[in-house]
Amino acid sequence: MIQRVVAQAMLSAASRVIVATDHQDIKTALKDSQCEVVMTEADLPSGTDRLAAAAASLNLSDDTTVVNLQGDEPLMPPECLNQVAEGIAQAQTEMATLACRFDHAAQLSDPNCVKVVTSLTNRALYFSRAAIPFNRDQDPVRADDYLRHIGLYAYQAGFLRQFVQWPPTRLEQLEKLEQLRALAHGAEILVEQAVRPVPAGVDTPEDLEQVRHYYKEGNLR
Repeated sequence: MIQRVVAQAMLSAASRVIVATDHQDIKTALKDSQCEVVMTEADLPSGTDRLAAAAASLNLSDDTTVVNLQGDEPLMPPECLNQVAEGIAQAQTEMATLACRFDHAAQLSDPNCVKVVTSLTNRALYFSRAAIPFNRDQDPVRADDYLRHIGLYAYQAGFLRQFVQWPPTRLEQLEKLEQLRALAHGAEILVEQAVRPVPAGVDTPEDLEQVRHYYKEGNLR
């Protein structure tokens, strides 16, 4: 899994590809890779804390753009990594992320598929595991009424350091979504439609089998 994720990251325009982990097996699996591996503490409360710890250990300057590609996204198009990095630079927001339309209606009720509602200026208003917005009068649904959030983020290293100083908020604890902490503290999150289709990440054994099937079919990206 991690080798596939690193391979996708290597195809992007990133100047460095760094894996932050607390597990020696991950480091061993990447011994022949060209990426860097940063070992972090095992008891960090979240993936963002791990990212911030890695940024600190590397002494990244506050204005360094950091893209967070999670280790369960082996099919993430490298063009999307470039997109969030360019998006945060152009929009000058604290964070940037991506969204796309849903592949099928069943995803609306799937809590593993996070939904996002945005403003007219493409800023995040709210993220939820529930189907939002709520269609009170059961109006005919338009294709862009519902957006699936893609868990790919860009930050500047300085904001990462600030973010992990904030305690988790109640909304974050209820939804188990860290980005709600940023919204609760008034941060702006740019949300752009992904420039390429992004398959769902690996959240379940069924997702894993779909990815394995994808590669068995001879797909390389």
